[in-house]
Amino acid sequence: MKIVIADPNLIVHRPAFERGLAPGTVISWHRSWDDPDVLPALGDADVFVGPRLTKSMGAAANRLRLIHTAGAGFDGIESEALHTGAVCANTFHHEGSVAEYVASVLVALRRDLIVQDAALRDGNWRSSVYCRRARQPKTLRGAVVTFLGFGHIGAASWKLLQSFGAEGVAITRSGSVDAKAHGLRWAGSNEHLPQALTESDVLVISTPLTPETTGIIGAAQLDALGPEGLLVNVARGPVVQEEALYAALKHHRIAGAAIDVWYRYPAADGRGKPSTLPFESLDNVVMTPHSSAVTEETFRGRSQEIIENINRLAAGRPVRNVVMAGSIRPAVDPAP
Repeated sequence: MKIVIADPNLIVHRPAFERGLAPGTVISWHRSWDDPDVLPALGDADVFVGPRLTKSMGAAANRLRLIHTAGAGFDGIESEALHTGAVCANTFHHEGSVAEYVASVLVALRRDLIVQDAALRDGNWRSSVYCRRARQPKTLRGAVVTFLGFGHIGAASWKLLQSFGAEGVAITRSGSVDAKAHGLRWAGSNEHLPQALTESDVLVISTPLTPETTGIIGAAQLDALGPEGLLVNVARGPVVQEEALYAALKHHRIAGAAIDVWYRYPAADGRGKPSTLPFESLDNVVMTPHSSAVTEETFRGRSQEIIENINRLAAGRPVRNVVMAGSIRPAVDPAP
């Protein structure tokens, strides 16, 4: 069996792949899905692991039986690239890392650590002990946190925030979360979001981006969160209306935000502004490059799941986490 791996996040876990796959497996390693050497390597490959598979790549890969992403997203896999008999699978293992990110940025924002750091670099001891204008910051104990989306990420984040003494509310599309079982204050559907925001200190967004959730957080929702409220977005940028968020932060209609997901993404060289608006000029924002899930722990778990799925394929067993199946007949029938 031949495997083509074209995801830079997996290279550090190369020893695990070489130990975990059956003897005789040939692995072709590449630093990017668009590496010029990927296309010829796909010609006799059984498995492709990477974030993107284009129609032209699929045309060169008549033998592919498994396409695996090293993450939850599979929007980079074009359905026209999957031949009949091939499947696409994804993997998760990121909820623990994202939960740690959520807790970290909330502590930093609630405790004014970012503002204090910037001030002290300029010789200003921004603490109520030394500065009469400085407030005494709040901890997370007693803070009411609304989770818009309560899947793996929301539930893991809530479990961690419980240890800080926070209280929780879960808002989901179906409204079917068992509040008592999760130790939440209450739970409801998206139509209960206005009520949740008016009683919340923090909004954590981890809902999938769908037509229903696109722009679900706008000026009215941010105003309901209020001038002491904090927002953390680890879902997708467009869940929150871009201009409304910038205006609310600039004019301090909310206290602050941690934004990990954006409205524009970089070019191949990894450079580019995340928004047309100058979020970087604001002093009440934590800006991160869609990195809340990017940890060694995340990709160690993902590597193990990909290895298991490849071994399942080799043994003729069902592959787990299948999200798409091919229906395009290859130009040349794959070898038996």
